[in-house]
Amino acid sequence: MTLNREYTSNYKKIGFLPVSVLTLDEINHSSYAAYIKVLYLPAGCELTVDFTRYNTRRPSLFFINSNQFMRMDKAGKEQGYFMYYNRDFYCIQIHDAEVACDGLLFNNIYQIPVTELSPRENTIILALYEQIREEFELEASTQEEMLRIYLKQIIIRATRLWKEQQLGKLNSEPNQEIEFFRDFSRLVEIHFRKKHSVSDYADLLGVAAKTLSNKFKRHDLPQPNEVIKDRIVLEAKRLLNYTGLSVKQIAYDLGYEDPAYFNRLFTNKAGSSPAVFRKKYTEGKKVQSE
Repeated sequence: MTLNREYTSNYKKIGFLPVSVLTLDEINHSSYAAYIKVLYLPAGCELTVDFTRYNTRRPSLFFINSNQFMRMDKAGKEQGYFMYYNRDFYCIQIHDAEVACDGLLFNNIYQIPVTELSPRENTIILALYEQIREEFELEASTQEEMLRIYLKQIIIRATRLWKEQQLGKLNSEPNQEIEFFRDFSRLVEIHFRKKHSVSDYADLLGVAAKTLSNKFKRHDLPQPNEVIKDRIVLEAKRLLNYTGLSVKQIAYDLGYEDPAYFNRLFTNKAGSSPAVFRKKYTEGKKVQSE
């Protein structure tokens, strides 16, 4: 018997599932891959997002986009919550003015999906998840909007915390500086397959390439050139691990007409060639399945 609770209306869908030892297999099922996912995990959980393994030291929220790989490896002693929804239910790009999380919780240049919770914030977030659980059981006529309101509250609170935890001194700058950072992050996510140079993004932002680099340097952020390369290499890793595309096909897909150049870029950033990387992860998956 499944513990899943789900709301569906036309193309809109949101679902809710407790995280425990009993639900790990269901959470890891491929049927959830295409959804945006928000997880509340207590201390002692282990999960993999893309190619990074996380061990929760304290209660934490994870925001996983639909193009990211996620696998729950271990549940904690206390219960967690797994919520998933599609863009028809709530699209952060369309509603950016409401939550201002795109480029921060999602699509951020650090590729950090986690936000840790203080005891006070943990109490608030747990209360919101309890309200969500109750709302699924009520099945009232206003259920859709209530669920959306609770989801937005979680996103807004997590966005504030993420900025405090990850942006460093940039978080104390005027809001327009944070918006500039967000704009760059979102543009990289949209254009990384075709635009590979700092000047490409400087043009889109209406500034000189040197100005863009200096802004990031002043705020102790990774240099734009490295951010662009990191995003390209992350996508290459996904394609190597989850598709049967050849290295040459992946190079072309990512906008490189010279596969040898792409090979050197990947090797420099990942520490191994694309072929070696693919072999390593293919062997790793075989070991896990045995």
